[in-house]
Amino acid sequence: MTVQAIKLPLLRMPYPVRVNPYLPALREEAETWAREMSMLDGDEAPSPHRAIWTLSQFHAMAVDQLTAWALPDASLADLRLNHRFNLWALAWDDYFASAFKRTGDLTGAQAFTARLHAFLPTEPGARLPAPANAVERGMADLQQRLFPPRMAHWRQGLNRALARYIDAGVQELANSRAGRVPDLIEYAQFRRESFAAYTAPYSVELSTGARIPEQIRHSRVFRALLDAFMDYMGMANDIASYQREIHDEHDVNNLVIVLQTSLRSTVQEAMQAAADLVTARLRHFEHLTRSELPPVVRRARLNHGERIDLEAWLRGASSFLSGLHAWYTRAPRYAPAHGPFKEQRTPTAVAPAGERYVSASSGLITSTHA
Repeated sequence: MTVQAIKLPLLRMPYPVRVNPYLPALREEAETWAREMSMLDGDEAPSPHRAIWTLSQFHAMAVDQLTAWALPDASLADLRLNHRFNLWALAWDDYFASAFKRTGDLTGAQAFTARLHAFLPTEPGARLPAPANAVERGMADLQQRLFPPRMAHWRQGLNRALARYIDAGVQELANSRAGRVPDLIEYAQFRRESFAAYTAPYSVELSTGARIPEQIRHSRVFRALLDAFMDYMGMANDIASYQREIHDEHDVNNLVIVLQTSLRSTVQEAMQAAADLVTARLRHFEHLTRSELPPVVRRARLNHGERIDLEAWLRGASSFLSGLHAWYTRAPRYAPAHGPFKEQRTPTAVAPAGERYVSASSGLITSTHA
């Protein structure tokens, strides 16, 4: 079966998509920052030494739409910051694929990654090297913006998550060069790193202004909830990006390939198994939120304000997942104009901008009495 003949299964998404009302403002400035960071070329023919995207490639990514879908309640300032962060993550991904994955240049990838670590300090005010390319320039700029005073408590955590993200790219390249398909159990953890999923809880926290209460952050139940939250993102992406990764990048770091190898199945059977696994992780997220988290909240004796924060964070996490799902099924980056991939798509319900909806957690945390 050829790559083009694979049919994408429909993925379950119980949370409606809402659109941040500041989306038009993002659209107006979408190109500005990318050009300032030298990520975007002015012409259709990209410059191999400087820009990462042509204008048509940039618009096909629909990063402004992704940000507005994933963070519907964020203020304009926080939405703009997350938008630039999303742009940077995709810039790193596409640059790394073009410069190192497609050429097999492991030595160059290691040197590039080692240097990029210098742009991820753990302390504010640290001196950064002079940026030598668009990826470094973008991260240097974000380091000046990503840590407003109210979020200073997660500077170290976010930069550690980013370090895991860029390091995972080197491991992906090493796997591809060796033709080594990861083991399924190993891959589940690895995919959280290679998708930058460890940064997502911080994005939700920034966009909602709600902190995960420290009394439950490290509990078994909440760690399991975060794992399920992060697993959905990367595993669903593996289904949406299968054709691009396998056909264009000759990658082996994809859940469909991992399952095909583990189960000794056809690609189509592995694709369905991947969809079943993605759905199982989403159902586990819902189960933990509804059934196992409330007793943890009671035992932790969270006060009313902490419970309100937790509710807000969980609503934000639900919106984050629905926004990613919408992006995977609608953006030209994942939805080609021709072929069976497009034929398998179905629209997702959209709630009007600013409208509240009932999340998986609604009422279960705030109504629980200590």
